[in-house]
Amino acid sequence: MKIVFFGTPEFAVPSLKILAENYEVISVVTAPDKERGRGRKVSFTAVKEFAIEKSIPILQPEKMKDAEFIDNLKNLNADLFVIVAFRILPNEVFTIPPKGAFNLHGSLLPKYRGAAPIQWSIINGETETGLTTFFLKEKVDTGNMILQEKIDILPEDNLGTMHDKMMILGADLVLKTVKQIEKGSVDIREQDNSLASPAPKISKELCKINWEEPAGKIHNLIRGLSPFPAAFFNHSDKTYKIYKSSIDSIHNLKPEEILQTKDQIFIGCGENAIEILELQPEGRKRMDTPSFLRGYSLK
Repeated sequence: MKIVFFGTPEFAVPSLKILAENYEVISVVTAPDKERGRGRKVSFTAVKEFAIEKSIPILQPEKMKDAEFIDNLKNLNADLFVIVAFRILPNEVFTIPPKGAFNLHGSLLPKYRGAAPIQWSIINGETETGLTTFFLKEKVDTGNMILQEKIDILPEDNLGTMHDKMMILGADLVLKTVKQIEKGSVDIREQDNSLASPAPKISKELCKINWEEPAGKIHNLIRGLSPFPAAFFNHSDKTYKIYKSSIDSIHNLKPEEILQTKDQIFIGCGENAIEILELQPEGRKRMDTPSFLRGYSLK
């Protein structure tokens, strides 16, 4: 079975790798190259780097509805399109292959439809999430489901750890899905739209900590945004990002009130307090709190 793979970031690479080891991946579609940094050095996507390494032909369209790009896809005569962490595909693209096009999504659909499902599951204090493969439909994240796999969100997990776990679990689910499609044994299920919940793109406004909120809610926000883009607060005209925290129910502090000891920092919340365990002062590197307090202060 001939496959065209659509993907961009590191999250998609294990899925591409496992498909390339088991099937004929005839082309990869990924985002165009970008200039980054002061030297404006051109950088490739993680998926493109892997494709180059494995000598897989690459397509990098600026626009998904570009006529030449669509013609190129049609001429590949692929059986199946597999999409992992890529942009929204138009109807003209995902209806090309005879066996369809399916996407790997980082939630147990219909929960957390949208661009940031892993982040929102942690921000909302979920203790379980998962991955779903589904056939594409015109409306985003609403297609018929093929397979799902659950995974626990542990108290110590954050966006980074869940991303890495789900990246590997997702590759296995992609392979299982392709095998079922190949055998013609897919048992699809419609999504119950009444159970849908949104997972919109993370905004800068969301990342700013509101100390009037309960400590539990702030702690989950920090976890869900760590290590990127990171929750932050402003103090004395400087911005501080927080990467790791814990809930403190001992100290009686008012919202935004700071208690600083020799090697600990506590900030009051609407209910209980937050102990900051890892942070990054504006213009400085990320560090644990004892290291921060050896050279800086929030007083």
